[in-house]
Amino acid sequence: MDRTTEARIIGYLDGMASTLTRLLVHITFSTKNRAAAIPETIEPDLYAYIGGICRRMGSPLLAMGGVADHVHMLVSLGKSVALSDLMLNVKRDSSKWLKERDAVLREFAWQDGYFGFSIGESGVDALKAYIADQKQRHLTVDYKDEMRAFLRKYGVEWDERYVWD
Repeated sequence: MDRTTEARIIGYLDGMASTLTRLLVHITFSTKNRAAAIPETIEPDLYAYIGGICRRMGSPLLAMGGVADHVHMLVSLGKSVALSDLMLNVKRDSSKWLKERDAVLREFAWQDGYFGFSIGESGVDALKAYIADQKQRHLTVDYKDEMRAFLRKYGVEWDERYVWD
């Protein structure tokens, strides 16, 4: 890289210091093939570990919860972080951590994709309550039906052949 290009990049990054954002994202993803693979006893440590990944990437985890086959996250996405990069790191690093933590989890895997929905500040309290209520909710509603409802709510078109892996 020549000095002129480097100076432009540094000037651009310095200018970002005054950039203020609050990009709230509701993210959910499942275990591979929705296998009931997340032991309830490990959830607090898993959520704390994922929170550390998010902090490292400048995208604080505001809430997290789930059940044995999927998780929900509320994240304040950092101003210079792409959601795809955050999710790559969260899923890769947490999967590795789970596999190393317990021999029973050596074959653990997350689904290939994820669902991400933007929310407004006015929806934060309701979403936090929704995330906290996952165990109760999933006594009667399965993951696919839950996701279909979100996809409809947010006007996302989907093809059933490609969203469930």
